[in-house]
Amino acid sequence: MTKNDALTDVTGLRVGHARVPGDRALSGTTVVLAPEGGAIAAVDVRGGGPGTRETDALDPRNLVQRIEAVVLTGGSAYGLDSAAGVMAWLEEQGRGVPVGGPGRVVPVVPAACVFDLGRGGDWTARPDACTGRAAVEEAAAAGLGAPVGAGDVGAGTGAVVGGLKGGVGTASKVLESGVTVAALVVANAAGSAVDPLTGVLYGKYFEGPVQYPATEVHAAALQRLEETRRASGPPPLNTTLAVVATDAGLTRAQAQKLAGTAHDGIARAVRPVHLLNDGDTVFALATGGVPLDAANPLALNEVLAAGADVVTRAIVKAVLAAGGVDGAGGVFPSYRELYDID
Repeated sequence: MTKNDALTDVTGLRVGHARVPGDRALSGTTVVLAPEGGAIAAVDVRGGGPGTRETDALDPRNLVQRIEAVVLTGGSAYGLDSAAGVMAWLEEQGRGVPVGGPGRVVPVVPAACVFDLGRGGDWTARPDACTGRAAVEEAAAAGLGAPVGAGDVGAGTGAVVGGLKGGVGTASKVLESGVTVAALVVANAAGSAVDPLTGVLYGKYFEGPVQYPATEVHAAALQRLEETRRASGPPPLNTTLAVVATDAGLTRAQAQKLAGTAHDGIARAVRPVHLLNDGDTVFALATGGVPLDAANPLALNEVLAAGADVVTRAIVKAVLAAGGVDGAGGVFPSYRELYDID
């Protein structure tokens, strides 16, 4: 069993969250901080409307070998400014790509955003460099292996999934080989996480026996959700983000494969996905503490399979951890309140 069922079960990774201040603000930023010296990283973008920064640097054909941090943020493209605060903090620590001479580094900080503009009622309340700095400082202050906040925190503060409140979720798994694979997601999708025929979270179908809501409970939930959707105006936008990580020793090409197959985990838990108005993006991080079996050319397969599994489970946990919102920016009930789950 893993310690926290969280991304921080991959030794060396830390997570910090920060929220945009203000009564009508509903947005924030989440930072995944790698061990000093960085981690092998890759990215795979499947959504048709992504908002990203520094993702080209992660192409295995390009120069940068390791990165120190990944930023997931609200605020749509405006919120990408939060990465500047993380970059400044890393420079102060002397962490980044060496470019000649003591202290001369350029921190490469890949980032991706979700659309949550106006969810709290204030269209201009969005993350900035100060939000990013606050999130990375919280990550740095956290102990190794610390629990990770979930639900309405960081980049999940204003997240919505198909009309339901979404948020941050995280999960992990230890394989028979001793390799740990984990994920952190920001569930904020145009698609739904709930099977309309049964009321079961799609991701739950992949976790074993399913407990179905009573027919009358499901019917009432569907009616309430339709009412809140009408009251909240246009369908919510968009994007599920994830960081999938492992302590396995991966090459950059293998990490990119992991980022790509982890999208299967999103597709299991949210339907539909990868639409033109989604920006679904998965980052992969490999810290390299546990070597793969060099004698087995297929050793990576179990890591790939586990990556998709933990992403699916993290989305389920994100939806279950979220609390409902009823404010100036709209009404977004939680799954728990709709289905009367304690």
